[in-house]
Parts: sequence; structure tokens; C-alpha cells
Amino acid sequence: MHDARPGSDGEHLVQQRLGTTERANRFYRDQVLDHLNDAMREFVARQEMLFLATADRHGECDSSFRAGPPGFIQVLDDRYLAYPEYRGNGVMASVGNLSENPRLGILMVDFLRDRIGLHINGRARVVLDEEMRQQYPWLPADPIPGRRAQLWVAIEVEEAYIHCAKHIPHLQKVPPQERGARAWGTDDQRRKGGDFFGAAAEATTRPPFRRPGHDQEHLRGGRHEDTPGPRLRDEPDGLVEALNQGFQGEVERVLARARQRRPAEDPGFRGWFG
Repeated sequence: MHDARPGSDGEHLVQQRLGTTERANRFYRDQVLDHLNDAMREFVARQEMLFLATADRHGECDSSFRAGPPGFIQVLDDRYLAYPEYRGNGVMASVGNLSENPRLGILMVDFLRDRIGLHINGRARVVLDEEMRQQYPWLPADPIPGRRAQLWVAIEVEEAYIHCAKHIPHLQKVPPQERGARAWGTDDQRRKGGDFFGAAAEATTRPPFRRPGHDQEHLRGGRHEDTPGPRLRDEPDGLVEALNQGFQGEVERVLARARQRRPAEDPGFRGWFG
């Protein structure tokens, strides 16, 4: 049967195994919205960074980081927002994934003032800058060359909910006179970080990179309109069946250990964005 609750079949299954379904349902009921309310829109409009999660049509994941001046994430209305894609390293991993699988997840964290986070999950489309400005002529034109959008990622919000404060560190900005100037749009390798992790220095001594094969087809995730994929949760069996094939024993072992360490129920946090 189709489960109308937010979240995945997998998380619902784990909640059942760990006995947290009631607590999770309370969170879904109180905190998960299908739009951005006034407090969320105000929060988004002053953020300077976001963390981005995408996956390709096989379900292989990528996480990335986006930053800009306050307000670089544009709230278009209560169900749509957009952020610009600036000049980068040319790999285009996130946009490439979105071309195969339009689902994405965003996490914005305010480390400085409110020490709170906001999750936004939804469907995205990639739009050329000129096309975006035709539809939304009020979008600001950034005067900094490295911050001129090449593309926009426009997002239809499907889930929006709080990331609680209890593990978020409280940070402070470095005073302007102590900061180095940001090198927006530069191709200077030194200013971009150089070979900080030593990967380039090892390039001649390591074997060529080999992409893993897709031999565990039952674990593949993601689905695009033009790409055959696994059954979704409103189709027969779906992910629960997949969980029961291949690694159910390992799941049960981990869950059994987690049950032994399960903390007492707590009332949780309510209403930050409510």
C-alpha cells in the first residue's frame, strides 16, 4: 500500500524495527511541510551557503557545497526557490546528476545567529541564466564576475523541515580586516587551494581511476522519467522487498545493537519554523 507519510520506505522500516514510529510520526505531523512558510522564507533569504545532495540515475550519490552573498538563494514563492550555478572546476557533477535524476536534497545551516538548520527536498530543473531572467526579471544581477550565474537550479519544494540545534556548533565570523579576499571565479590553482590533499602529486604513481560496476542492481536508486528504474513505493513491494533481499541479516544485526543503546523518549523540539 502507498504510504502517505513523508520520508522513504526504508526509514519507515527502520523506525518500525527500532520502535520509533510514534516519535517519527509526531515529527512528521508537527514539522514537515510541503511548502516554505513565512519563517522558512525569511531564513532562506539571508543564508550564505547550502549543502547539496544529488544522485545519478543509478543512485550513486554526490554531495557538494554552494555559497554566495546573503540572498543568493532566491525564494520565488512558497513552493519554489532557485540558486545560481557559478563558474567552477568544470566537472558539473551536481548539474550532471540532475540531468539524469531531478531529485535533490538541500541543507542550510545557520551557524552564526540562530544555530538552526533547514532541510529542503524536492525536484529540480536546470535553467539558463537568460531564460531565468525572462521569467523572473527582478532577479539581482551580481556585479562580481565570478558571481555571475551561468545556470540556475530551480527547485519545486516537496518537503521542508527543521534540523535541530543540539549538535550545531556556534561559530563567529572573522572580522573583515582579518579575512583574505575571496577569489570568486578564479582559475588560479593556488588561490583555489592548490594540491591541498596531495592527490595531484601522487598522480604518476597510482593506477588509473576505475569506476565501480553496477553489479548490485537491487540496490540501485533514483529514477528519471526517461530511465527505467526500480519500483517506487506506491508500486508493488518496492524497497521493503529489496531490503529483504541480500542484506536483511546485516540490517537486523545493526538494528539489534542500536535497540540496546536506544535513549529514552524525549519530547523533542517543536515549532521553530511552525
